[in-house]
Amino acid sequence: MTDSAEVLVPQGYTEAELLIDGDWIGADARHSTPIVNPATGRAIGRVPHANAADLDRALVAAEREFPKWRKVSPRERGRILKRAADLLHERGDAIARLATLEMGKPLGEAKIELHVACEELEWFAEEARRTWGRIPPGRFGDTRFSVIRQPVGPAAGFSAWNFPIGNACRKMGSALAAGCPMIYKPGEEAPASALAVARCLVDAGVPAGVIAVVFGVPDTISRHLIASPVIRKISFTGSVPVGKHLIKLAAEGVKRTTMELGGHAPVLVFDDAPFEATLEQSVFRKYRNAGQVCVSPTRFYVQDATYDAFCAGFAERAKKIRVGDGLAADTQMGPLVHARRRDGIEALVQDAVAKGAKLLAGGERLGNDGFYYAPTVLADVPDEARIMSEEPFGPVAVLNRFTGIDDAIQKANALPYGLAAYAFTQSVANIHRLSDEIEAGMFGINSFNISMPETPFGGVKESGLGSEVGTEGLDAYLVTRTISVT
Repeated sequence: MTDSAEVLVPQGYTEAELLIDGDWIGADARHSTPIVNPATGRAIGRVPHANAADLDRALVAAEREFPKWRKVSPRERGRILKRAADLLHERGDAIARLATLEMGKPLGEAKIELHVACEELEWFAEEARRTWGRIPPGRFGDTRFSVIRQPVGPAAGFSAWNFPIGNACRKMGSALAAGCPMIYKPGEEAPASALAVARCLVDAGVPAGVIAVVFGVPDTISRHLIASPVIRKISFTGSVPVGKHLIKLAAEGVKRTTMELGGHAPVLVFDDAPFEATLEQSVFRKYRNAGQVCVSPTRFYVQDATYDAFCAGFAERAKKIRVGDGLAADTQMGPLVHARRRDGIEALVQDAVAKGAKLLAGGERLGNDGFYYAPTVLADVPDEARIMSEEPFGPVAVLNRFTGIDDAIQKANALPYGLAAYAFTQSVANIHRLSDEIEAGMFGINSFNISMPETPFGGVKESGLGSEVGTEGLDAYLVTRTISVT
């Protein structure tokens, strides 16, 4: 073990394990690291690390099971996924509590995450039945052409800790629906949440070896899995630097990748936007999950006439947010996931203030236990401040003004990120131009609701490659082949 700190297991918390070829393997007698409740800063469990032999065993199982799983009918694969979604619903209260204990989000947010995750499993279950190809008319005598789509092969999935239930359903659900086994590595910060999803899949009928769940040092795990000829597809949700690293590893084997990487979402608020409604939505969405959301609105650009009032209203509302343990009924925002995240946010805020930004709210740690940081509002932030180009991934809103639409578009598109963007305006002319020119994979106009199971989730520029969910999420696990018969 790497840490001898006392472990205080809270009621309802389950042991973290590895899942390899149908076996659940605990932390006893192997290398493990603490699982920390960010609300208290205390260890609540230990997460076992997979060694090279464990990973090789998972790879052998995935290779063995692929020919069998791909031949299971899409209808039957869908039935299993729907049963897993039903089990997730039935166990929902307990699983949502795991997510709150592990990464801090308010229990109500964890329950919403679980509900959305169930919908995504159901979507993949249904879409699996529509993986047909096409028969184009031939040109050469009696030659008949057909285009078919088939599962690409065993996949490796990697994801962060911020949506431990949703990420697990999205990664494993899409692969299984397409007919691909998956070896999945969730974030070590929230292992029990992801394992609860895997247990629902197993209990629903996913055969041993078709899914595996492993933990460990991320670079060690990813290098081992991606280097294996067994793995034909990589799916990653996380930061831009790590995504670039994995793309390079995948290139060695010319392996298909889906990369859902970081963002730094701009929000353009025009003078004609409904003021109060826009302000309320903005504050609510900014501090959801303590800002630890890849599509979180972060860079707010507000047109001149309403800028000062918007700043004052934003700060006033941020100061009223109740911060505390996610299990408390009145908590509106929980802690950050670990001390490193809190320290990183603190450094970005201090840098911005030192370079001339105005601190309108927050900007400080809260309490003596846990990893709490106050909902923070910065205004008039200079471009040279680090927070203007580095994704904060925390409870900080950055407010600046703009003059006209040309200025707004330039500011929104200034960074290499392009995951999500938002705009609030009543002008049809503005809407049409912004729709054409804003560089983002997902763009919300007069709403922060930019995703549902039927629509692709992904970015442009350095925010990623490919998409998850929607028909595109299933396509990512299918190869296309042309067959001609004369």
